[in-house]
Order: sequence, then structure tokens, then C-alpha cells
Amino acid sequence: MAAASCVLTEDQFLCPICLDVFTDPVTTTCGHNFCKSCITQHWENDGQHKCPMCKKLLHKRPELQVNTFISEMTSHFRLSAKRTDRSSSEQQCAKPHIPCDICAGIKLRALKSCLVCLASYCERHLEPHLTASALRKHQLINPVKNLEGRMCKKHNKPLELFCKNDQMCVCMLCTVFEHKVHTVVRLKEESEGKTAELAKSKTEIQDMIQKRQLKIQDIKHSVALSDKDADRETAAGVQIYNILRYFLERGLKEITETVEEKKRITQGQAQGFIIELEQEILQLMKRRSELEQLSHSEDDLDFLQTFPFLSASLPNKDWSKVNIPPPIYEGTVRKAMEMNYEWLKTEALSKERQKLYEAELRKVQQYAVNVTLNPNTAHCVLVLSNDEKQVRCTDEWRNLPDNPERFSMRGNVLGRQGYSSGRFYFEVHVNEKNQWGLGVARQSVNRKTDMPMSPQNGYWQLCLKDNEYKVSGDPPVSLSLKSKPKNVGVFVDHEEGLVSFYDTDDIALIYSFTGCSFTEKLYPCLNPCFYDGGKNSAPLIITPVPHTGNVTI
Repeated sequence: MAAASCVLTEDQFLCPICLDVFTDPVTTTCGHNFCKSCITQHWENDGQHKCPMCKKLLHKRPELQVNTFISEMTSHFRLSAKRTDRSSSEQQCAKPHIPCDICAGIKLRALKSCLVCLASYCERHLEPHLTASALRKHQLINPVKNLEGRMCKKHNKPLELFCKNDQMCVCMLCTVFEHKVHTVVRLKEESEGKTAELAKSKTEIQDMIQKRQLKIQDIKHSVALSDKDADRETAAGVQIYNILRYFLERGLKEITETVEEKKRITQGQAQGFIIELEQEILQLMKRRSELEQLSHSEDDLDFLQTFPFLSASLPNKDWSKVNIPPPIYEGTVRKAMEMNYEWLKTEALSKERQKLYEAELRKVQQYAVNVTLNPNTAHCVLVLSNDEKQVRCTDEWRNLPDNPERFSMRGNVLGRQGYSSGRFYFEVHVNEKNQWGLGVARQSVNRKTDMPMSPQNGYWQLCLKDNEYKVSGDPPVSLSLKSKPKNVGVFVDHEEGLVSFYDTDDIALIYSFTGCSFTEKLYPCLNPCFYDGGKNSAPLIITPVPHTGNVTI
């Protein structure tokens, strides 16, 4: 029986007085149904026993009994309405209760609105429009509010057409005058087209919501990885400084504070992104609900006037490029240990120091990228291998185009790929050479003049010249290394302003540029140096990074 009641329309369960679903429905002798309390209150206020629907006068106030059949049907309808609350809500928005403009006192629900009279009529007051010959020519529509807004203010004619040129609703006379040469279609035709756009907008919004939800999961995952790294690094610091607790309490405190600060920064950044994403999701869900309600509207004019506002001003931030890279905690403990070199002379701490270098190198190797060299940037004495992974110097000056990218004064070559954010790492084999230089360079370095290779001029380099290791500067800074590196790793962290060089065989940090400010793309930069009569003819070789999933960027 509940299933049967769902077939009936809502109007059949509405009291004509309160316009709500029947409560204790009763039937008068004339056959009309009302809520018991509504008809009782109406008779008490009116002083007469008239039927509000047919106006029949009842000489004696009848003893009203609840109509059990209608009451049962109403109960089933209420249950059905609860199960489909959302759908019912949308129907209510699509079919609002419009009161009759003619009824005096209690206004019954209007069945139709007249675009000529600009009034809405209930069943009784609509009858003249259905019977009188003069009124039958009037244009009747489903009941709507604001009938004045459906008339052309200039020609006082119904707005029943749509101008595609001006994107506005117009009347028949508008097409003769102001919109004579414009493309004009029926409201229904334009509404159908906009309905397709509405469906597309709903799909796009749903996609945007899903992408933001996935981004929240990605950010939370990044924070979880950051927390694990922080816990692991803190534990490593505790293990090391337990060896000489008395001497290293100050160092342990500094390590913990540094790690926690990076952890707080990461969590704060992530929380900010999450809050912003959640706010956008709420905004999008609200807009989706508004579009859903609009999609059920049978009012073409209201649909077309409302649709542009609901289709505009959506969040347009590109979240695909937003990430929370976990801070590199490796190195925190090592830096604190090196505050006092005498502590590191003990055998126990030297072993722990080596473990830290190994962990740090493994960490940065996770950011390995596939570097290839760009022949358009190579100096005319340089020759690249076919796979663009090797570069060597010759004693021949090749006749190459002097394009703006090519180095003319220094024997440099840049990588094809530039990096403007995040972290990257690559390794270069240098063992067979007695002179070389490698590192990274800014995209805008001067390639046509002989300028010092310093950070101020856009170079962060490590080089071997005249049996001495140096890093770029003005003047260069000399280094004292325990052994000759065979393979050198280069690591860059844009956000930290860090460029580090590693001896990957002895697993040691060679040197770090810290506190750098990178305002543009950085490119891998190699310099095989002079041919030196064939003594330095071996190439610099970009080698695969072991035990990592190298990523081509």
C-alpha cells in the first residue's frame, strides 16, 4: 500500500487551508477534505459553517470525524516522503506554493498564472479563464512568482524568446526593433542547451571535489612520511649522543628543536592546504547542490537568469602543482656533531658519523633524476656522446652555430632539463680526469663572457684544477679532502637553498652551499676542462644512481 501511495501526487495530500500535508483529515458533507484543526478554526473565525472550497453553507455545524482512509493514505505518504527527503526537497524548490491573488482571507494554492493579467489563480478563480471566450485567449503557465519580471519592461509583452547575441530574454516586439538582426530562439530551445551546460558544470564540479579530496589524502600521506622521518632522525640523535651524554646534551637539544621546528613547519603548511581544500570542497558542494536544484526547475526564465550566476566564480586554483615535500632531516645530527671537532676524534663517534653520512646519502639519492646534456649549449671544443650522457674536451674547434644558448668563453655544457622547485640529485664519474668542474648553474648565466664562476654570477660548482679541489667563489674556496673522489653526487634543494656535493664511494660530504636564494631554473652544468695534450681527454660521465627509482623530469 505504501508503494501505491507513492504514485499519488503531493497535491492530493495537502489541506487547502494550511497548504500542508493533512493532519487528522476530515471530510465535509460537500465532499471536500481538510485538517480537523484547520476547518474547526476557520469556522470559529468566520462565524458561519461554509466550505472554504465550494462556499456551500452548512446550516448546522456537522460533527466531524477523522476520515480513516485518507488518514491512512496520508500516513503512508509521510513515510514515503521521509525516505525520499532530499528528492522531496528538490521538488518543493521546483514547484513552490504560489498563493491565489484573488482569494480573500485564506489564500488557496494557485493552479495557473496568467501572463496577460499578471495574476495567479486557484481552481475556483481560474474558471473564467477556461470558460469566458475573451479570457481563453490569455496565456496560462504553471504558477510562478514575480509575474512582472516575465514581461518586457519596454514593450509590456511576455518574455518568450532569447537573444543569443546579447544573452538576454526578449519579447516578440524586441525582435522587430532592438534585436532585429540578432539570432533569437525560443526560451525552451535555449533552456535545453543551457541544461546540457549545467550537466557539464555539475560533472566538472564533482571532478574538482574528487581531485581536492585526493589532494588532501596526498598531503596527509606526505605529513605521515615527514613524521616518520622526524621520529627516525630524533632516535638516531639519541643513540649517538648517549655515547657522550655529558658532553653532548647541548647538541641533542639543538637536534630535537631543529627537527621539531621542521616538523611543525611541514604540519602547519599541510594544515593550511587542508583547510583551504576543505573550504573549496564546501563551496563546490554548495554550488553542486544549487545546480542540482536548478536542474529540476521547470521555469525557463528563472533558469536562464540564475544559471550564469551559478556557473561563475568557481575555485580555480591548480592543486596539481601543490605538494608537501618532507624536510630532509638527515644532516641535522651531523651538523650538531661538527660544532665541536674534538668530539668527532673519538672512534665511537666517527663510526656513528659514518652511519649518518650513509643515511644522508641514501636519502638524497631518492631524488635522483635522469640528466641528459644539451648540445646546443656546449662549447665548440666539447663533444657529446650519442646518448648525451658523456662530454669530453678536444683540441679541435668545431664550426658550430653561435646561438644564444652556447657557451663561447668557458668550456661548459648544461643539462637539457631545468628545475625550478623541489629537489633533484645526479652523479658524475670523474675518476680518469685530472681536471674537471661540475655542479649547477642558473638559466640566465652569461655564456658569452669570461666571468668568475661564483654563486653571485649564477654558478655553484666543485672543481679539480692543478691537483687542488675548490668550490666556486670570488675568489674560489680551497678544500682539503682525505681522498680523491671517483664519483661525485650533486644534490639541490630549492626550498632549503642548498647545493651539496658528495663523494659517493667514500660516502662523505665534500661541501655544501647553504642559505642560497634560487629565483629561476637551475641546470646541471659540466666542464671537462682543457684537453691538455690528451692527458685530460677522458670524458665526464653522468652515471645511473644505484638502488633508487630514477625519475625523468
